[in-house]
Parts: sequence; C-alpha cells; structure tokens
Amino acid sequence: MPNRTQIVCLHEGKKGRSIDPLFIRALLKKLDPAWIRPWPGNNVIRTVDCGGRSTLIANLAKELKAADEAGGNTTLMVWADVDDDMESPEKLKDAFWAAAKAAGITPEQFRQVVFAFAEDRLENWVEFLNSGCTDESREGPRVQDAEAVKAARQLADMCLQGAPIPNIPASLEWSRRNWRALKARMG
Repeated sequence: MPNRTQIVCLHEGKKGRSIDPLFIRALLKKLDPAWIRPWPGNNVIRTVDCGGRSTLIANLAKELKAADEAGGNTTLMVWADVDDDMESPEKLKDAFWAAAKAAGITPEQFRQVVFAFAEDRLENWVEFLNSGCTDESREGPRVQDAEAVKAARQLADMCLQGAPIPNIPASLEWSRRNWRALKARMG
C-alpha cells in the first residue's frame, strides 16, 4: 500500500463564505482513510479556497504538479459544483482535463485526482442528508456551518457502512464512486 500523508482538497468558494472546507474536513476526518498517517504536526487535510470555477480549473495543474513533486505523499481532491452551464459531472471533469492537458499534465497524473462534484451546490447534498430527499435541478437552501458538519459526518457513516443509499442524488453517487475507486487503488 502506498504511504500517503496528506489530502489536498481544492474547492470553490472563498474562506469564511463557503461550507465546503467544513464539510470536506468533517467528512474526511470521519472516514479516516487507512493510508493517511497522521504524524504529530502533520496537516493531514489541507483545503484550498479557489474562488470561482475558472480559478479552480486553472489551479488544478499547479497543485497536481506540486503533489507529484512531493512524491507519493499527497492525494489531490477537487470539489466543485456542476452548475447549469455544465451538462453532467463527466462534462465538468472533461473541462478540468482540457485545462490540465494544456498545462502538461499526463493522463496518468490526471487519473490520480479524486473528483467530488455536487449538482448545483454542496447544499443539495446537505439537504438530502438531513431530509432524505433533494431536487438537484435547483439550488439547495443555504445552511449553517454546524448543519454542514453534521451532514458530512452522516455521509461518512453511510459510506463506512457500505450499504446502498436509497434515493441518493446522482452527483453524490458519482462522487462516491470516485472515492471508492481511490480506496480500491490504495487498499
């Protein structure tokens, strides 16, 4: 099993104005992947606020190159919203690939990235986790930090149980498949 010591999570939003870093940290801490070795003083989960999607897409290649230079010690995740200008998570992933390829990233390097794309916004996932349903064709209601953290921990519990999740939003299932693929590679 490769030794990984850090997960770097690029995400949309600005510090203090987005639930993304709170949701991400709570989810990953609760999942506690076996390949992450929490050494004293080690910043195991690093979130990077990237503002809008175009900045996020542009930052991917730079962060991927930095992770590659660090050796086998970094897992890179990208968290983004599939807004109505994108047809699907796959189309958004294609946009990331086009920019990464233009910046000299190889297909092998790109395949190492874990993508988590929420339809419209992460709040849709929170709404689903709190109520059991959501409509991904509209923006989920804004939530408070504590509500996002609670939902992230609930999602981690569901993932750890491994059972199918009834009525799971399509974008959440797509993202879970990406996480499971990473887990399989690392196991």
